[in-house]
Amino acid sequence: MAKYVPSPRDWVREQVELYENSGGTKGTTLRDTGLPVVLVTHWGNKTGAIRKTPLMRVKDGDNYILIGSQGGAPKDPAWAHNLRVNPHIEVRDETIVRPMRVREVKNALERARLWTLAVAAYPPYADYQARTKRQIPALSQSRNPPDQRAAQQSPGVCYPFALKHGRS
Repeated sequence: MAKYVPSPRDWVREQVELYENSGGTKGTTLRDTGLPVVLVTHWGNKTGAIRKTPLMRVKDGDNYILIGSQGGAPKDPAWAHNLRVNPHIEVRDETIVRPMRVREVKNALERARLWTLAVAAYPPYADYQARTKRQIPALSQSRNPPDQRAAQQSPGVCYPFALKHGRS
């Protein structure tokens, strides 16, 4: 059974702990910005460990858009690689936890529309894109877990996590 491995970054680890320990009532904004974040639970591609990553809350209707900016760094964040390989995740938005499946948005028109929403939600994304040569990935999620019945039997637990981590 995989175990949770906290982030080596202090601020990320502390925010995840605050978010989860409060049941989603604290730690729900990015530091001192007041802008909302969601908590994404996924597993590491190389380690198989459970990972938890706070990301800016960007919504497209009922869907969440995850932006792999890493502050405009030259490489994509590790979590983006993890989600490309293992697309089944959980998203905690304050007190609500939802199983989701993610996909990287490749279509140029769809990506441009979603990027506009992302920049509206968090304006520094535009600066981050300007400072890097890579195209910052945009990943879209929908609330369509692979097995609706199984997801309903374990509310708050992403069904693939339940199977892989013995939480059925």
